[in-house]
Amino acid sequence: MLEPGLDRHEWESQWQALEEQVEDSPAEALPELDSLVAGMLEERGYALEEPVAREGEDREVVAEFLAAREITRLVESVSDDVSPGDIAAAVNGYRSLYEYLTAERSAP
Repeated sequence: MLEPGLDRHEWESQWQALEEQVEDSPAEALPELDSLVAGMLEERGYALEEPVAREGEDREVVAEFLAAREITRLVESVSDDVSPGDIAAAVNGYRSLYEYLTAERSAP
């Protein structure tokens, strides 16, 4: 059995490691931010691929993640439709979710 704070400590370490990359090259950091936050959401019981999750109690959380993920996917496809403001919105969305999950939705 894992200690309750172990996953949180691991996430904090991963987030700190990504902070420098976010500062230097936010677009390149998006896939790693997406992966970290997706793992955090799934660990906390969010079913991101199920349409019901988009309508559930925490639908704002899922909607914010999916909006950031959409921008991340556009960046990965080297789309010209992505502005620096879009990238900043995705980073801020991931950051908001990270803070929510580490503060508000800590492990049971």
